Amino acid sequence: MAEYRVAALYRFTRFEDPAAIQGPLAALCCGLGVKGTLLLAREGINGTIAGEDATIETVLEHIRALPGCADLTPKTAWAERMPFHRMKVRLKKEIVTLGQPDLDPTDAGTYVDPRDWNALIADPDVLVIDTRNDYEVAVGSFARAIDPKTTSFSEFPAWFRDYRAGLEAARGPNAAPLKVAMYCTGGIRCEKSTAFLKAQGVEQVFHLKGGVLDYLEQVPEPESLWRGECFVFDERVAVGHGLSPGTHVLCRGCRMPVSAEAQTSPLYVEGVACPTCHDQRSEDQKARAAERHRQARRCEALGIEHVGATFPSRPS
Repeated sequence: MAEYRVAALYRFTRFEDPAAIQGPLAALCCGLGVKGTLLLAREGINGTIAGEDATIETVLEHIRALPGCADLTPKTAWAERMPFHRMKVRLKKEIVTLGQPDLDPTDAGTYVDPRDWNALIADPDVLVIDTRNDYEVAVGSFARAIDPKTTSFSEFPAWFRDYRAGLEAARGPNAAPLKVAMYCTGGIRCEKSTAFLKAQGVEQVFHLKGGVLDYLEQVPEPESLWRGECFVFDERVAVGHGLSPGTHVLCRGCRMPVSAEAQTSPLYVEGVACPTCHDQRSEDQKARAAERHRQARRCEALGIEHVGATFPSRPS
C-alpha cells in the first residue's frame, strides 16, 4: 500500500468564530507532520491534507468534534510521495468563493448517486453544466456537458444569468421549466452553485454526489460517460478511472496542467515552461525557473526537501 493517505474534505456548517478553530487545528496538523491546506470560514471548512494513515485519522477526529462536522466523511486516495510541501490553515470569507455573501449554501440541489448519474445526464431535456474552471474542463469532462469557460468560480453567477437569459429567450414563454444537472471535482462547488440556482428560482436542480472523484471511483470505466482525466489540486495533477494516476503534469511556469501530447512539444521544458506560457515568459524568468528546477532535482536525488523544508535557525 502507498505510504501517504490523501484526504479531501468539506462541510458547510456554521462556525461562529473560525479564528478560534484555526490555531489548535494548525498546531495539531503541524505537530503530526500532516501537510496540505484547510480553509475556515463562517460557512464551514474545506481542504485537502496528506500524511500517514494514523495521523490523518487523528486530524479527522479533531475536525469531527467541530460544530456540524460529526458525520464528515472525506474522500481518501493514496500517494507514494507526499503531494504537498507545507501545511496551511487559512481564514476566508468563503470556503469556496462564489461572491454571493447572502447565499445559504446548505439549501443545495438534489444529490444524485454516481451510479444514477448516467441516466440523468443522458436525458436530452437536462442541461448538464460543468462548474469547474476552463483549464480543468480541458483535462476532462462529461459527454455533452456545457463548459462556462470561467477562469474562476466567482465568475459563475454572471455567466449563468447571461446564459439563462439567452436560453429562455430562445425557448419562448411556454417552454418547460429548466432541469439542470451540475458537477465539479469533489462536490463542493456544485453544492454551492446549485444553492445559487435555487435562489435564482430554478427548482429542478441536481448535482453529482461526491463529484467526479466519487464517479471515477465507483463507476466502471466501460460504463463511464467521463472523457479524459480529472484535474486535482495537488501534486498528482490528474487522476483517471479508479483514481489511478493520470498522464498530466503541472507546468511550474504557469501552474497549468500539461497533457501527455503537450509534453512532447519543443515548447515544453520541464520545470520551466509549457506551450501555454513559453512565449509569455522572459528569458530571465526561464533561466531562474531552470535553476530552481535543477536545485529541486538535486535535493530529490539527495533525499532532502527542497520546498517547504524547515531548517534549524542559525546561531546568534
